[in-house]
Amino acid sequence: MRTAEHYFTVPLDHFAPASGGSSPAAETITVFAREYVSSDHTIAEAEKLPWLLYLQGGPGGRGNRLASLGGWSKAAAREFRILMLDQRGTGLSSPLDRNTLPALGTSEAQAAYLEHFRADSIVADAELIRAALGSGPWSIYGQSYGGFCALTYLSFAPEGVREALITGGLAPLDGPADDVYRATFARVAARNTEYFGWYPEDRGTVERIAAHLRQTEEFLPDGGRLTVERFQMVGSFLGGNTRVDGLHYLLEGALIDAPGGPRLSDTFLEQVQGIVSRRSNPLYALMHESIYGQGRPTDWAAWRILAEHPEFRPDASPLLLTGEMVYPWYFDQDAALEPLREVANLLAAKPDWKPLYDRRRLAANTVPTAAAVYRDDIYVDRDLSLATAAAVRGLQVWETAEFHHDGISDDGEAIFSRLLGMVRPAGS
Repeated sequence: MRTAEHYFTVPLDHFAPASGGSSPAAETITVFAREYVSSDHTIAEAEKLPWLLYLQGGPGGRGNRLASLGGWSKAAAREFRILMLDQRGTGLSSPLDRNTLPALGTSEAQAAYLEHFRADSIVADAELIRAALGSGPWSIYGQSYGGFCALTYLSFAPEGVREALITGGLAPLDGPADDVYRATFARVAARNTEYFGWYPEDRGTVERIAAHLRQTEEFLPDGGRLTVERFQMVGSFLGGNTRVDGLHYLLEGALIDAPGGPRLSDTFLEQVQGIVSRRSNPLYALMHESIYGQGRPTDWAAWRILAEHPEFRPDASPLLLTGEMVYPWYFDQDAALEPLREVANLLAAKPDWKPLYDRRRLAANTVPTAAAVYRDDIYVDRDLSLATAAAVRGLQVWETAEFHHDGISDDGEAIFSRLLGMVRPAGS
């Protein structure tokens, strides 16, 4: 493959009236994207290929760094120039973390700044980038949160989209975040039951680890304590097809016999740190619930709904593993998030999030759109996804139980090709 790097200067606030000076409308940030082209195409041929904008999952994750074309990117590169976007605040796009955010001033100033890092701003960035590249309407492919962004694109800038493909990413168009987490907790509980049915020996391992953590202090390589509730976060493995088996491999080497009694192995602790720390993507923790915020505060929805599901408490027996929910204690137990605690509380309390979708425009949608809905997805609920699909005119759904949320990691080539075929008439 061949790659090219692109840097774009965009407004921090696309929606503020232009007034010059030091207003948010005049402030700019940098957005980075990397272009991937198959070397099967000559340079001259590649320049004539249409663009495909890939919108990755998250929020708060940078664009994929491809070492080679494979899976969905191999399929896409046959006829597209792929543009891999680092969504604003991530990767090389004016990145935000515990080191850069405090430079913005008070917690209030940081929270106000972060209001410009949701899907509406990402879509506005994309439209400026499309114009800068001289592209006509382009194809977009959204995975997970990227699918949420695709729906925002269809709501506010459909003229920029030739066709839209979505995998595991049909967002609820309205309603409180509470609805999302009620569905999520139910699906995660069912996935726990399924997992421990496959690996019944892991039930005892999980209980032994939890009992050990209640009695013995164990510390991750970054110095942070591994608590029972942090250990429960390894349930993120449950959202995958083959990845779910990685949970078994993680647990099988967890406990070792040491001179002073059982301890958690360094190998286990090293792997767990990569799961429970948000050092590399703090925007995920800060902005996660805001992706559901429209006209009302999210108010730590997952934490509140957890009270309705005591089976997920860290002192419950048997202990259940959790999914991708974000709780306020993250900002107490993760050293990378501690400086951002007050910012997170302000964002959770924000009462006036702007709309991210336009139901009337989606009901009149004319952009060919296809979505893969994974029946047992523990992160993006199947029932909520189908309700959204019904609200978008012409959206074609491929519902399948063959894959989970990370289906494109297992058979991305086939999934992408199927969705592309759905939005294109035969022979086109």
